[in-house]
Amino acid sequence: MTKSVDSRTGYVSLIGKTNVGKSTLLNQIVEQKVSITSRKPQTTRHRLLGIKTKAGAQAIFIDTPGFHKGQKRALNRYMNKVALDAMSGVDVLLYVIEALRFDEEDERLLSQIPANLDHVILVINKVDRVLDKGRLLPFIEKLSLNFDFSDIVPISALKHQNIDSLEDSIFSKLPKGTHSYPADQVADTTERFLTSEIIREKCITRVGDEIPYRISVMIDSFKLENDITHIDATLFVEKKSQKGIVIGQGGKRLKSIGTAARLDLEEVLQTKVMLSLWVKVKNGWTDNEALMSTMGYDLG
Repeated sequence: MTKSVDSRTGYVSLIGKTNVGKSTLLNQIVEQKVSITSRKPQTTRHRLLGIKTKAGAQAIFIDTPGFHKGQKRALNRYMNKVALDAMSGVDVLLYVIEALRFDEEDERLLSQIPANLDHVILVINKVDRVLDKGRLLPFIEKLSLNFDFSDIVPISALKHQNIDSLEDSIFSKLPKGTHSYPADQVADTTERFLTSEIIREKCITRVGDEIPYRISVMIDSFKLENDITHIDATLFVEKKSQKGIVIGQGGKRLKSIGTAARLDLEEVLQTKVMLSLWVKVKNGWTDNEALMSTMGYDLG
């Protein structure tokens, strides 16, 4: 740990609706993949920690599931609770929205930000998609009347536009304190957990719109032997029909998922990877808290 009296450290939480780019932003800031991303909403399910240390300051980032309407299933209620809980006890809050889009759901989440938070930064993402930049200033002025933001920073996480300015804003607001992690550490997740998330990401990008939210991944075996990481994992779905879709004709889709996951894992783990995947059915797991608990969801 860093013991310099001049050091700064603090927790920074990212909140926002589904699919506004929080995970992409976190990966850009820490300059490594620590959270999975997808164009499909509700990709992130867990509270993830990413770490960035520079110029004597350390920011510990909390990436959260996207807040969304409706809590019909236990999984939806769990994800909203994780998102709301992440607003408490942090030093800086990044409220991420999409450029030129601010609706009732955004307003509802904004209204739940604790009043005692000193530093709330409005991050307006996806500005690269705005063809008429002249529309941004009135949009920003209107939002500044809704809430007393510490800063308002327009960015493009995907294109890495204005990320440095956002980092400067974040790090300037961190309190003095001893660093909690080594300077070269970028995440506080286990290799097993990151492996399960990467496999789930590859499933999300290769199946239909409904099935991604019915898939969970469990790592059955994870061991390094002779410089090769051997991984066995099970993909759980809710219905037999979903199992067939994930496997694909002649096993082609499952093979595609495995190949894409293996390539990412070899880059992250810096070893050769032997990956074996199976698909099993657990009926109704997304609305069964007992089953969710066995799959690693902390329902506390």
